[in-house]
Amino acid sequence: MPDSSLPRQDLRATLEARRDLGPDYEDALVESFLEKLDREITARVQAEVASQSPKVQPKPDMTHIPIALGSMGIGIPLTAIAANFAGAAGLFLAWSGIVVINVAYALSRRRR
Repeated sequence: MPDSSLPRQDLRATLEARRDLGPDYEDALVESFLEKLDREITARVQAEVASQSPKVQPKPDMTHIPIALGSMGIGIPLTAIAANFAGAAGLFLAWSGIVVINVAYALSRRRR
């Protein structure tokens, strides 16, 4: 949080400058002080708002769930069919295809 003694010091300095320079510079001194005071108030308000704002957590990316469930759903019957008709070679080929699809999807997500 900004230093609370700053406006007091600026006001004292402005009054001293007014005494030294005379009433001819009064408008310029007051305007300068008000600008500094406005910046100080803005900084305090921003600090307070920042400390009060709840931190928003981003929603987790769940787009990988359908691919994983789809792979399992297709993998079970594909395993039975491949093992029954083509043996170990068919089983290896079927699961290789599922693995390639999942790896390709994982790599495409990584690039985003």
